[in-house]
Amino acid sequence: MKALNKETCAKTQRPERIIQFGEGNFLRAFVDWIIYNMNEKTDFNSSVVVVQPIDRGMVDMLNAQDCLYHVNLQGLDKGEVVNSLTKIDVISRALNPYTQNDEFMKLAEQPEMRFVISNTTEAGIAFDPACKLDDAPASSYPGKLTQLLYHRYKTFNGDMSKGLIIFPCELIFLNGHKLKETIYQYIELWNLGEDFKKWFEGACGVYATLVDRIVPGFPRKEIDAIKEKLQYDDNLVVQGEIFHLWVIEAPQEVAKEFPADKAGLNVLFVPSEEPYHERKVTLLNGPHTVLSPVAYLSGINIVRDACQHEVVGKYINKVMFDELMETLNLPKDELQKFAEDVLERFNNPFVDHQVTSIMLNSFPKYETRDLPGLKTYLQRKGELPKGLVLGLAAIITYYKGGVREDGAEIVPNDAPEIMNMLKELWATGCTKKVAEGVLAAESIWGENLNNIPGLTDAIVANLNSIQEKGMLETVKSIL
Repeated sequence: MKALNKETCAKTQRPERIIQFGEGNFLRAFVDWIIYNMNEKTDFNSSVVVVQPIDRGMVDMLNAQDCLYHVNLQGLDKGEVVNSLTKIDVISRALNPYTQNDEFMKLAEQPEMRFVISNTTEAGIAFDPACKLDDAPASSYPGKLTQLLYHRYKTFNGDMSKGLIIFPCELIFLNGHKLKETIYQYIELWNLGEDFKKWFEGACGVYATLVDRIVPGFPRKEIDAIKEKLQYDDNLVVQGEIFHLWVIEAPQEVAKEFPADKAGLNVLFVPSEEPYHERKVTLLNGPHTVLSPVAYLSGINIVRDACQHEVVGKYINKVMFDELMETLNLPKDELQKFAEDVLERFNNPFVDHQVTSIMLNSFPKYETRDLPGLKTYLQRKGELPKGLVLGLAAIITYYKGGVREDGAEIVPNDAPEIMNMLKELWATGCTKKVAEGVLAAESIWGENLNNIPGLTDAIVANLNSIQEKGMLETVKSIL
């Protein structure tokens, strides 16, 4: 078996046009895979310089393999099982700014540099007032980025054609807006002046993005078989699902410079990210939140098995297509396609997604992912969505504990205040008191849900049915 490096494996040299803050699994299986496809299928012709955002990371491992590695995509694509291996060669080099700060700052001097992409975790886009302009480097990611931008501005004497296009991929709603605000805070803190501020505003663009691909990461269980198949000793293989989506809130001239659509990729440049964020939360996270307790109390442990179950599968379809989809405002065919993709993802034969792993913090999840849909559905249709109401009753029942129909012990796990409240309510032995108590918990909902017409009675009816007939029979009664 050969070592993986540019001596043993061909590596194309391309101009360095992208600075990437982050070397983790997600960026390598998502952004770098997208850039690889753009290089292969369009004239994008760009390579990436990776910058390690914190002082400890993986750049040494990357450089040891000359930044070559494989992406292993697994899942269903239009019903076909896919398990592919692709060699990614887009990273030219990887830097640690904590030990190579001069080389890091010199990136700003390269005239061909055009893009900055980041994924520094949700905590990465934060303002740290302790950062100074002459730190080598600033500890925060926005601090490092401001240092780089200011150095570029000075190097090219404020040339408006030398601005950078910035795509943050952190999982924060409107991440670009947050990053831009933080850069402004550093411009002010460090007194970088009005001229630099104008250059930043006019020459650079910081754009909000939404990213979506499940990336389990390094395939520990299968790595030996994968290396055998590759005949390379690749210690940076990264596994991801087939599905990918990148929504970028930017004008069409930016799309022309980043021609992902020409490479046939699911990268959308849109005027507003918000409806896509709402679509993901509603049609991906929303069904997850209610299918989990319904499936678990029906004796099903894996998301894929729930989708394929003759009763629970119909319940999931009802919630997605008949209820939640009816509450969104994007074109119907777009929503239909996205929902079908979500079902393929739930059915991924390579991922055993435990329903119990989804059920932590179920009430707050229901509040953000399902409650808006329940209210909109009631407003538009004049009646409550039966599937979403049953999902909430299933969560309440799950928190009762006890044993499942198959004899398995139900061991709920959540914040102590939620566990204690449910324990006290169920101790009354009265489902009406349980329903009223949970719905009245303003600490969870920010309001009293007993005020939603018909909801309390519907929850009580579901709780009674689950106690008397069991979960599966209750599901059948609403289908």
